[in-house]
Amino acid sequence: MRPIRPLPLLAATLVVAVGSLSLVALARHGSDGAAAAGAPLPPGAPRYALSTVGLSFPFAAAIAKGFRQAAREAGAEGLVVDGKANIQKQANDIDDLIAQHPRGVAIMPLDSIVAQGWVKRAQAAGVPVVAVAALVGDPRTRAVQDVYPGLAALVSQDEVAAGRAAGTLAAQLLPADRPARIAIVEGAAGFPEVEQRTRGFIAGLAASGRRDTIVAAQPGNWTPDGGEAACQNMLAADPRIDLFFNQADDMVIGCARAVRAAGSHARLIGVGGSRLAMASLKAGAIDGTVCFQPEALGALAFRALAHPPAPGTPRFLTYPIPAVTRASAQRCTGQW
Repeated sequence: MRPIRPLPLLAATLVVAVGSLSLVALARHGSDGAAAAGAPLPPGAPRYALSTVGLSFPFAAAIAKGFRQAAREAGAEGLVVDGKANIQKQANDIDDLIAQHPRGVAIMPLDSIVAQGWVKRAQAAGVPVVAVAALVGDPRTRAVQDVYPGLAALVSQDEVAAGRAAGTLAAQLLPADRPARIAIVEGAAGFPEVEQRTRGFIAGLAASGRRDTIVAAQPGNWTPDGGEAACQNMLAADPRIDLFFNQADDMVIGCARAVRAAGSHARLIGVGGSRLAMASLKAGAIDGTVCFQPEALGALAFRALAHPPAPGTPRFLTYPIPAVTRASAQRCTGQW
């Protein structure tokens, strides 16, 4: 991710309380089920766990689905613990999981800086940890491919590369005979993806040789309503905007409503490859998006726990994230 992680990486002071719930209790109170439906697992099946930011968010739920399915296909139990968008709960969940010594724990962290302590505690307990959808460490100083020490792997999209793909696509959509006016609908404060995707987007534009101007940027808080409000505000201030780069597909859906209401012809690009965005793309309501595959991400996270990268091999694991338009929509199957 979240995002595209679904939640902000909140910077918070955290007092970690060590709980006493067993994995059975966690499954009852904090998860959406230990495994996908199917034949019962054999006694003694290896147990792996995923601590997710919140299963009410479609992207996180799709990651969980891929994790559980990959675990079951391997004859293992894939326990998913729901952080419910609460960093204190996620901290308690992770301490409970570490105390139960599963074969490994995948963490989709609500806070990338606080997560450093979780990794250190798991490492001290001998429990392998994989980060999924977000880095561990300070995003201002740690590149996405610079995997935090103690992690078996980081399984994620390269957020800078996602922004670069969007910037390259924007260059193809913008007027060829003049510099364009571009606005950015950002996520929310605290998300490393905001800076990473913006940096990549600007690099993608620059690589095309264009000299466009970023005339405005406002947060859309990762929601359709937030995206609509941000685009309304920016269009009211500058009706000549040629293109909106929305840092998440949920926001591009709302932005599209604002563009239509204003009678603007601004082009619209999102990030995520959501089902709704792909339907909107095929209908011509938006112009492009960058395709994420969260179910594949969850499966990759499980496999990185079950078969960690060998010493000396890359610990940053990812998959292709193409930018797609209506003409190339078949390259992206919405998974969330």
